[in-house]
Amino acid sequence: MPCYLVHHRHEPHECGVAFTAFKGHESPLRRQATLASCASGGHAIWWAVEAATEAEALALGPFFVA
Repeated sequence: MPCYLVHHRHEPHECGVAFTAFKGHESPLRRQATLASCASGGHAIWWAVEAATEAEALALGPFFVA
């Protein structure tokens, strides 16, 4: 199965929204180790995911993140 790197960028004032977007959204990305640069000022999150297509990879997270 292909591996995709899902990259989400947001503005500093959107950090809470990005992390809260997962509450109430069943996603295999929840509780999974990931890289995030918010603490260092980059305001981006990256997930390595396996999916059959690009569209399926993006559908793994909540709409705000995709």
